[in-house]
This record gives sequence, structure tokens and C-alpha cells, in this order.
Amino acid sequence: MTASGKKDGDTASQITAIENMVTAGAKTILITSSGDAIGAAVKKAQAKGVQVIALDSPFDGADALFATDNYKAGVLIGQYAKAALGGKPAKIAMLDQFPGHPVGAQRHNGFMTGFGLKANDAKSNELSATPETVCAGDTDGNIAKGQTAMENCLQKDPAINVVYTINEPAAAGAFNALKKAGKDKGVIIVSVDGGCAGVADVGKGVIAATSQQYPLKMAAMGVAAGLDFAKGGKKASGYVDTGVTLIAKTAVAGVDSKDVKTGDDLCWGDKKK
Repeated sequence: MTASGKKDGDTASQITAIENMVTAGAKTILITSSGDAIGAAVKKAQAKGVQVIALDSPFDGADALFATDNYKAGVLIGQYAKAALGGKPAKIAMLDQFPGHPVGAQRHNGFMTGFGLKANDAKSNELSATPETVCAGDTDGNIAKGQTAMENCLQKDPAINVVYTINEPAAAGAFNALKKAGKDKGVIIVSVDGGCAGVADVGKGVIAATSQQYPLKMAAMGVAAGLDFAKGGKKASGYVDTGVTLIAKTAVAGVDSKDVKTGDDLCWGDKKK
């Protein structure tokens, strides 16, 4: 069985899906969480003997977590952006997911740490800010809201020269806004995901660098853990880091990265024609 929310943050749909799956006899449920509001439904499922595994997005109470180290993913693109800026004063736009989401906070704060700015650690769900982060906006991880957030940031400070984005659709939206304003040259956009469309945008120069994660590996590990539980009753436990690789069109000194071809070979999702 499969189900999905209407958008990022749609915990109501996830709660309904959990309840329906338990009623239908599911033994393991794999969840990319939209927020901690699912916690009560998860506990009820576990009380009925269901194994609940978190994929990519951690949440309290999961039996196990198979995920990217999202803080590290943020650190890598922060280091890249800092090096690519070449010592110029930074004016940074932070295009986030939405407040309180653990993955969004980890990527945001990791980026700031990698850039050399003071930020919260990986355990915090609070978004850090410093004078260099001149603007922030929520995108829900989509193109349209990414463009709107970037347009708003350019109105606030037209001299923005670095753009952090929660994911590659938000990065594409940010680029659209910059291009519309005639500012697409000389602004460094960095992101996280490593989907095939995003890697293609790295190759085109839309995104300077992206931290590539591996959701197919997360899902495969989750399914394998579900089979183990169904066959032998052994539950998965703990956190398994499924890896992250920085993909960049142009390498910068002091920051380890792989080229676009490598990113394309390892990417997920539909490839742009």
C-alpha cells in the first residue's frame, strides 16, 4: 500500500494513511514524515505490533531511521558557497521548507555552519540567523513558492549574492526570479537532493552545487527491514546513514566534490530530456 500527503507538512493525510494501513493489516510502515503530529498515530500502530520506520525525515518514536545526514548535506553546500564566493562579503537568502521541520532545520543550520556562520547544531529544529542571512522565506519545497520567496528577498536586498535552498525545485524557482530580475549571473545557488532534474540544473549552471542524497537506497533498506520483520519478527533499530555526495559543475579548492556525470549516474527520478 502507498499514500502521500497533498504537500509538505500535510500530517493529517499521513495520520489517516497510517490508520488505514494498520486496519488493512500492514506489518511495517515506512514514513517520510511531514511533522511530529504523526506521533500519536505511530504509537497506536506500534501498540498493535506494527514496525514503523522513518525514511529521510526523523520523528520521535520511530523504530529505526534510514536517512541522509541532512546536517552534513547542509555543511557541504555551505563550504562550497563560501569557497565559491572568494572572500567577498556575503549577503545570503535562505529559502527554507517551513518552520519546525527537522530536515529543513538540519539543512539550514548545516549550511550556515559550513559557511562559517554561528548556527544551531543538528539536534535543533530552530532556524538560525545572522547578519549575513539578509532574508529568509518558506517555499514548501516547490518551484512556485521558491520563485515568490526569491522575488521577495530581492525586494528586500537586491545585492544578494548567495542563495541557500531547501531542495532543487526551490532552487529552480529562485533562479527563475533572479533571471526575471536580470540577476542570474554572479549569484551562487546551492541546494540539496541530487535528483536527476536537479543534477541537470547543476550542469546548466542554474545550481552551482547540490548535496546528493539517495532515497532509493533508503526505500530499499526499509523494504528489506519490513521483510525481515514479517518473516522472523526482527525489528530494525537505530540510525543508518545512507550517504551524501557534493555534486558541482566547477570544483573549488578545499571542498571535496564529484562532477555532473557522477551525479547523473547516481541520480534518482526522471531525467530531463
